[in-house]
Amino acid sequence: MIKKEMIAMLLAGGQGSRLGILTSKVAKPAVSFGGKYRIIDFPLSNCINSGVDTVGILTQYRPLRLNTHVGIGIPWDLDRNIGGVTVLPPYEKSTNSEWYTGTANAIYQNIEYMETYNPDYVLILSGDHIYKMDYEVMLDYHKSNNAEITIAAMPVPIEEAKRFGILITDENRQITEFEEKPEKPRSNLASMGIYIFNWKSLKESLVAMADQPNLDFGKHIIPYLFEKGGRCFAYEFNSYWKDVGTLHSYWDANMELIDIVPDFNLYEEYWKIYTRSETLPPQYISENSVVERSIIGEGTYVYGKVYNSVIGCNITIGKDTVVRDSIIMNNTEIGDNCDITKAIIAEDVVIGNNVTLGTGEEAVNETDPTIYTNGIVTIGEHTTVPDNISIGKNSVLSGNLTGKDFKDGALGSGKTLIKAGDEL
Repeated sequence: MIKKEMIAMLLAGGQGSRLGILTSKVAKPAVSFGGKYRIIDFPLSNCINSGVDTVGILTQYRPLRLNTHVGIGIPWDLDRNIGGVTVLPPYEKSTNSEWYTGTANAIYQNIEYMETYNPDYVLILSGDHIYKMDYEVMLDYHKSNNAEITIAAMPVPIEEAKRFGILITDENRQITEFEEKPEKPRSNLASMGIYIFNWKSLKESLVAMADQPNLDFGKHIIPYLFEKGGRCFAYEFNSYWKDVGTLHSYWDANMELIDIVPDFNLYEEYWKIYTRSETLPPQYISENSVVERSIIGEGTYVYGKVYNSVIGCNITIGKDTVVRDSIIMNNTEIGDNCDITKAIIAEDVVIGNNVTLGTGEEAVNETDPTIYTNGIVTIGEHTTVPDNISIGKNSVLSGNLTGKDFKDGALGSGKTLIKAGDEL
């Protein structure tokens, strides 16, 4: 019989709707990050660096690109005969067929998969956070406390605490109270959505709470174990951790990578971040171009000027084009004589010549004022922007656009232009 001490279950089914047009056609964990990476690379690399060689990835929303990226797990050394990586989409059963309705429901529907490995412990991870963590150290902590569940937690500013599950602990870090998104938080120790469970305790609580609608760890499973008197501990984490759930936090986290001494270092020898890479030629920087404080991916040709930006792979930046404070994802083409400031440009975009992005004063976005903020211009994937167009701040564009889609060759700040067939 197969026996694994600890297996990981990676929740990667979320839509990530606060990323707006970036996730209209792709699951949030498959969104590009830091040039050549995708968000899911970080928890997967943490697993293999921590000695966890069995990972179930639970997918649901728009899984194609995620499945293609993960494949059989070769870049993370997870192509194993026993264990390795397995993609677990919802499937049809003889009695009923149902989507994953909550984080814990997704795990409950895969009890059979977990039982195959007869684990002592199950590590639950989220597929949309940027961080480096040694899960083995957390497991040692879990064992030393003889805990039933250990929750990774980190201090957050008290004014942000109400967005998280909040833990109240005693002096030994044993959890005495757990509050899911409290209106008036009494602590600033926030759950990171990373849990180690004893397999027996997890299975028992999943089965006991299975009838709850939208079965969730924070709302159902943890309170159930807690009320039963289970030993619950907080594992405090004090390194870099970023939830890139909004466009601004996603932009911010990318920009932090290009600091002279970045808080989050992609290049540490002892804790590598692995990804699936295409075979591409090296970067080409022309003799008249300028690149300052930027990441430039492989296969990218720079003929213009790039400042404080994260540029992905297989991109062309035309002559006399200036790119500032922007994120440009893979396989994108930018024409000559463009001026691009504080833009997030998704994959497979074509931008014509003489295009200006991020011009004028800020205005509140007309369709999604909470998503498209902070002066960022967002362009969805497979978009074409024609020549001689000027686009304002907090705007969003998507689709195969032509000159006729713009009034007087411009799109004002705060405007949304999504051509039919392109969902928000």
